[in-house]
Amino acid sequence: MSRPAPTPWHTDRWFTSPWNHDEEVVRGMQFPARIEIHDVTLRDGEQQAGVEFSVDDKIRIADALAEAGVHRIEAGLPAVSREDERAVRAIVARGLPARIYAFSRCMVEDVKRAVDCGVQGVVMEIPSSRHLIELGYRWTLERAQELSIEATRYAHEQGLLVSFFPIDATRAAIGDYLDLVERVAREGHIDALGLVDTFGVLTPHAVERFVRESRARLNVPLETHFHMDFGMGVANSLMAAAAGASVIQVTVGGLGERAGNAPLEETVLALRTLYDRDLGIRTEALTPLSRLVMELAGVAQPSNRPVTGTRLFDVESGIIASWVRNVRAVDLTEAFPYVPELVGQTGPRLVLGKGSGIDSVAEAMDRIGVPATPEQLQEILTRVKQASLAKRGLLETGDLRRITDEVVGVRLSPRGPVPPLV
Repeated sequence: MSRPAPTPWHTDRWFTSPWNHDEEVVRGMQFPARIEIHDVTLRDGEQQAGVEFSVDDKIRIADALAEAGVHRIEAGLPAVSREDERAVRAIVARGLPARIYAFSRCMVEDVKRAVDCGVQGVVMEIPSSRHLIELGYRWTLERAQELSIEATRYAHEQGLLVSFFPIDATRAAIGDYLDLVERVAREGHIDALGLVDTFGVLTPHAVERFVRESRARLNVPLETHFHMDFGMGVANSLMAAAAGASVIQVTVGGLGERAGNAPLEETVLALRTLYDRDLGIRTEALTPLSRLVMELAGVAQPSNRPVTGTRLFDVESGIIASWVRNVRAVDLTEAFPYVPELVGQTGPRLVLGKGSGIDSVAEAMDRIGVPATPEQLQEILTRVKQASLAKRGLLETGDLRRITDEVVGVRLSPRGPVPPLV
């Protein structure tokens, strides 16, 4: 059977859903012509409890991000420590193709540190919810506004691109938030406005209005910054982009404060395969990049994590194993939403466990080069299931060799089958 002609939802690398591209679904979408990724792993990602990157770690991560095609890298907050300042300076000095930003509080002294580091832009934070300003900072709303005006104006005068970052915007009274950003833009300076969901509490249904009201009050490019406390960060980022946001802030592996930020890998891949939006990111670099960052961060992630999980393309289920064997030579996307190579993975690999079927065993026997009759394959399958239940895990090659020796009467050496001992 020949493959159908490629469509946005079915290519030789992925097979998603035609519903995504139905005219009624896409009619109201307003994706910008260009969407950029702004990675905050080196700042917000490092705020995850227990994660501490050295200067050398940050340089390695910045290099890998740039190599993957990430457009903007937030290299750190120079005012937080000398090490952070050193890292930002070192990353700027590498002359990477990505644009380098620093993070800054809305304080002139912070901005001076960023300017001295040579960055091109600065993300400038200020609380925007009255309750957080008064309770968390012990400030007045007026003081927050005045600090923002002074610092953003100074940053602009120094030639920096200013991305204004109103913390806790989604829990602020709508009027307070909009009044803050409008006044800062009018009396200070804003090149771009961050749509900041600091505590991950925004629903996808509210995103379009968040975008629309922000744009109506302040006609500048919009950037997303969504957290994952309720698992909504990726969905909210996609909804915001579809409503016109042109920059998406992410972290590698979803690192970040509490439950973390919208993950780079899932966001980029969803835009590419579900929405047919090519951001210019090398998707085949996503898994190596993630594993580098997780190793340096000392963070273990689930083996079935989307995009980068170590067992994402391992197949135990007997039914799915049969699908893989039947379609592998024609179209692997019949058994997976995307092929492993798209995200820098290998596979698929049929593994042996209590959920395995006869095709799983047949492939394993082919792999080790031992013939078996249908009756022997069935007996091996029975024993594989029993052994997996007893082990409470997948079987390794040694486990299969023992079972094969018992059933087929062929003892296996590491190099293949050998005659049984007499």
